[in-house]
Amino acid sequence: MSIILNLGLLVYYKYTYLLIDTINSFTSSEYIAYNWVGNLLNQVHNGVANADSIAVPIGISFYTFQAISYLVDVKTNKVEAIKNPLNFAFFLSFFPQLVAGPIVRAAAFVPQLYQKYKLREKELSYAIYLILKGLFHKMVIANFLAENLVDPIFDNPGSHSGFENILSIYGFAIQIYCDFTGYSDIAIGLALILGFKIPINFNSPYHATSLTMFWHRWHISLSRWLRDYLYIPLGGNRKGRLRTYLNLIATMLIGGLWHGANWKYLIWGGIHGIGLAIEKLIFKYKKKSYLSSRYMRVLARVFTFNVVCFAWIFFRGNDIENINRSFYQISNNFFTNFTSEKIVFYLPTLLILTLGFLVISTPIKWKESLRGWFINQHWLVKISITCFIVLFIQQAGTTGVRFTYFNF
Repeated sequence: MSIILNLGLLVYYKYTYLLIDTINSFTSSEYIAYNWVGNLLNQVHNGVANADSIAVPIGISFYTFQAISYLVDVKTNKVEAIKNPLNFAFFLSFFPQLVAGPIVRAAAFVPQLYQKYKLREKELSYAIYLILKGLFHKMVIANFLAENLVDPIFDNPGSHSGFENILSIYGFAIQIYCDFTGYSDIAIGLALILGFKIPINFNSPYHATSLTMFWHRWHISLSRWLRDYLYIPLGGNRKGRLRTYLNLIATMLIGGLWHGANWKYLIWGGIHGIGLAIEKLIFKYKKKSYLSSRYMRVLARVFTFNVVCFAWIFFRGNDIENINRSFYQISNNFFTNFTSEKIVFYLPTLLILTLGFLVISTPIKWKESLRGWFINQHWLVKISITCFIVLFIQQAGTTGVRFTYFNF
């Protein structure tokens, strides 16, 4: 019953405004839908007649998805039902990843409830490494780019040149990665200290040479959730070629709608859905032989990154009108008002943006080597490194920008 209530609240809080806005667009009235839906909501929630007054509880999408996966897994006998209500409440409200993921499956988490607490020295070192890395990504890179590049330009794209708009798009690609992977790393590290292992949520997604590979590496827990609980139940690739493409597009459209009740998220999901369908069609005939050369892999990686960045415009843009302004500035005023004074003004931002590009492009082997090096150091060395990084983050980092996925 509680899971059904959560699902009802999710729909109620997140999608009422989209319903109202859509009806208004067809009726050419900004009052008809508000009155109609308002009357309906009066019966449910003490007279909510204005959709603008709806506040979305933090993390409602994440724990609702987690609860749905539990229901389905119990129904399909992938996991036994939790008999102790406290254990179920603990699973559903486990605080490290509650409000922004990763989305944890009951089959992976519940058995750990009955295991004896055990934390090895290397596991503690790994947890500290993840937390430090997450804090650095969030406070030094993501927050700085948000405050000094992304938010000012996306909030008022018409007042900035097309070149600045382009910078903000790439800046957001870096920001959302560092922001979200930062939260995930901190959550995984905290969970490990508490004795629970939860899966990684990112695996160098901007190294991907296709959108298919990108979604195998980006927000892994969500992409697997969409695959297992939407794409496969819709028929997956078992109903013929055309149905496969439609299933992919439908899954990504729903994934876009999950992020917010707004047409811009549907467009974002549609870009990825259509892209995945096109890739599946191409790979059916060309396979992956075109990636056999290093040169072609680099081109594929650059192309995929730019397609993802193009889609990010719709994800981050405040509304369709602002997004259109961004495109207009890029097309018609690329270097307008971009003076030498602005270049000097943007130097610190360009420095952090370059650091962000180094972070997303660092080879996986180098990252693994750095992690292994830290874990294998003497505890005095690890304490010294930890203190230095914490002091550096305190001095160089910025605060006041909440995690992006707190919005979902």
